Amino acid sequence: MSVGRIEHPPFELGLNSFGEVATDGGRVLSDAETVRLLVEEARLAEAVGLDVFSVGEHYRDGHNDSATPVLLAAIATATRRIRLGTSVTVLSTNDPVRLYHEFSTLDAVSGGRAQIVLGRASATESFSLFGYDLADYERLFEEKLDLFLRLEREERVTWSGTVRSPLAGQRLHPRMRPGGIPTWIGVGGSPDSVVRAARHGLPLMMAVIGGRPGRFARNVALYLKVLERFGHAELPIGQHSLGLVADTDEEAVETWWSYWQPVAAALAAERGFYAPSRERYEAELEHGALLVGSPETVARKIVRMARDLHLSRFDLKYDIMHLPRDARARTIELLGREVAPRVRELLASDTVGS
Repeated sequence: MSVGRIEHPPFELGLNSFGEVATDGGRVLSDAETVRLLVEEARLAEAVGLDVFSVGEHYRDGHNDSATPVLLAAIATATRRIRLGTSVTVLSTNDPVRLYHEFSTLDAVSGGRAQIVLGRASATESFSLFGYDLADYERLFEEKLDLFLRLEREERVTWSGTVRSPLAGQRLHPRMRPGGIPTWIGVGGSPDSVVRAARHGLPLMMAVIGGRPGRFARNVALYLKVLERFGHAELPIGQHSLGLVADTDEEAVETWWSYWQPVAAALAAERGFYAPSRERYEAELEHGALLVGSPETVARKIVRMARDLHLSRFDLKYDIMHLPRDARARTIELLGREVAPRVRELLASDTVGS
């Protein structure tokens, strides 16, 4: 039995949030205010016609997405149409049985709108927080993915492994829809993760957060080749990237630089990335994965990436630490009302420039 069928229009556009703290008139919002803001922003995303609203999973200062299923359930009660997903769920440090219960409940509450992106985690705070050893990084993900997919795809599950207690003929409640909810694999750049997604017959969500997006074309070709080798039909490929949409290119570029630069500087110190100079920033805007600009600029960049990487979905990670709430709202409005229709028009017309 295959995983739950993903119903989607010809090209989907969505939003990703990591629950990052916003500001309002220069005042930093509290954690609780930021959580409530996310519910408001999801409601706005639905009102402007976006397809998906997804929330990540992090355990660090300034992020408020640590209880993702709870937050998505709150959003479900405030919306009626928009699909609700993750970006990503750290499967390695979650229990697959609990995860099944949380997302089967979310799917029931939302009327069948739940989906999930499973990943191994680029930020690893959850390992020590929940008592896992990073040395087991690969084994944890592989075994838990096997169990989660079996729970989705089978009525009763008998399973044993090394990462949790065994199951014997277990049937969970509430039941998911037959075959499970739409389940994606999130990847950074690892070919092994790409092969895993294809081998299991799961859609691919690529996190492209820096550098030239075209370098991921090799992973796309690998994914399509392995899908064919395992006899799977062609599946959706999505991309997650960071950015901001404003009324003009100049406004977008200056606003994003003000808030992205300190975040990028902190990450550079933590992970050994390059220092975020203005020159590098402008080069990233021109040739890299940052989606920062007017609706026309952002739409044309999404279309180029969609064609180069065989995409059927693009998600914009729109929140960044301390970005004003009005800039966040304007990004959502412009993405839904101007960028999305323009992307679909350009994809249909095949006239976008290089």
